[in-house]
Amino acid sequence: MPEHALLETRGLVVDYAARRSFLGPANTSTRVLRGVDLYIEAGEIVGIVGESGSGKSTLGRAMLGLVPATEGSVLFDGFALADFPGGDIARKRHMQMIFQDPMSSLNPRHTIGAILTRPLLLHGVASDQRQAVGIAAAMLERVGLPVAVLSRYPHELSGGQRQRVGIARAALLRPRFVLADEVVSGQDVSTQARVLTLLRELCQEMGMALAFISHDLSVIRAFCNRLYVLNGGVVVEEGASETVFAKPKHAYTQALISAIPIPDPSVRW
Repeated sequence: MPEHALLETRGLVVDYAARRSFLGPANTSTRVLRGVDLYIEAGEIVGIVGESGSGKSTLGRAMLGLVPATEGSVLFDGFALADFPGGDIARKRHMQMIFQDPMSSLNPRHTIGAILTRPLLLHGVASDQRQAVGIAAAMLERVGLPVAVLSRYPHELSGGQRQRVGIARAALLRPRFVLADEVVSGQDVSTQARVLTLLRELCQEMGMALAFISHDLSVIRAFCNRLYVLNGGVVVEEGASETVFAKPKHAYTQALISAIPIPDPSVRW
């Protein structure tokens, strides 16, 4: 690892306790992450890839402190999450997340304007409601949405528009680190390209680091500087994207890469 990475996990272990049924057997825990070491430097785009159940989403949430670590630690800017200067409020301003399903992460009872302006007022980025509305409107325009969206509710927007609102909300506080969890999953190719281009531009403009979780290696290859491959809660391979795709060392990585669909079927036929 570099001497001072923006975010690190050291020997990270996460267990989930099983629910006990009525008069059932004693509780047993399931180990999801098994000693994960990872680092992300400032301004870097890092992919976290693996099949369903590999632990990649749990790793992302543990990096943000949304899931408690059973063993090991998560460091942000050299501080353990619980010891970050200014407490959780200060840390959460610098660590944001873009969710896979924006509909479930946007409060259906609030307008987009309320959803975007409240964090600005809470963290002191805007001094009053008028200034907050101006910042929110400018960010909406930056992600390609009209200012009129401020007065709408989440259900009045398309899926692609809601995803852009989610990106705007994450970038609004100009965080140092953003986690994007399967944000282009299920979208058509043109929408994927627009979202990825927008994320890359925001990273360059703001200097923020991005952890990009996906099961789609084609997206990871085109978008990420480095990547970590998870299998069964363990990092089986990591390195520069070009190197890993050109010469994968682990059999699991080789199997994932060999399963990538070929754009031109006639090449194999």
